[in-house]
Amino acid sequence: MPEGHTVHRMARDHSKYLAQQIVNLSSPQGRFAQEAKRLNGKQLISASAHGKHLFYRWVNPQVVRPREIVMHVHLGLYGKFRIHKNPPPEPRGAVRVRMIGDAHTIDLNGPTRCEIMDSSQLQSLKNRLGVDPLDPQADPQKAYLRLCRSKKPIATALLDQSIIAGIGNIYRAEILHLLDLDPETPSCDLSRPQFDTLWQLTVDLFQIGVKHDRIITVDLNSINKPIRRLNKDERLTIYKKQNCPRCNSTVRKWALGARTMYACPKCQR
Repeated sequence: MPEGHTVHRMARDHSKYLAQQIVNLSSPQGRFAQEAKRLNGKQLISASAHGKHLFYRWVNPQVVRPREIVMHVHLGLYGKFRIHKNPPPEPRGAVRVRMIGDAHTIDLNGPTRCEIMDSSQLQSLKNRLGVDPLDPQADPQKAYLRLCRSKKPIATALLDQSIIAGIGNIYRAEILHLLDLDPETPSCDLSRPQFDTLWQLTVDLFQIGVKHDRIITVDLNSINKPIRRLNKDERLTIYKKQNCPRCNSTVRKWALGARTMYACPKCQR
């Protein structure tokens, strides 16, 4: 499942290719046909992200005071976007939504959710989501207070999208390793200085992820070749590693929060 930085990068790219344009919308697969008919010929105002969720805002340009229509997309495990230059090729696979702009076409396959939301549904979803590290207006205090009330292991809590929105399995392992935190530390035992450091590190890593369109947690100053040429093993510090890069201990691997956790038993005691 894409983590938060990827979804924010998608929102940025989709706005770049389609925002402020009249978009031809269709559902080649047919499962979004009625909604696509409603959105076809509308103007895309913006594409934005919160955590792992995408929101597309549309208006009817022929109306003086148009009411926004919001399309919500959650990719889940199998959702995928493809971007084509116009004219686009024939739809590939079960394309749920095809958005054709002036110069580019964006196809969406296999999302967990793709729907039109009214204002109350949109607000209800946002109320369920935690703070987003890539939101300049985010209030990390909200996340800290929720952690204080939880006895869940910190590694489990970091996957809880109602606390911090956007962290997935790779980022949680990398963040906890970089901070030398035991993944099984109860969330309520995290001190405020520890949380502040965790929050700032998450913000920094997400921003790097958006910029380079990939998860990079190693020190950028230690890289001696172009970032785009780094393979996944070179970009990460602990995830799916055999040995800890700092102490060479064998990396521990176990199920935690229904996902596989990776941690150094020596550095993260």
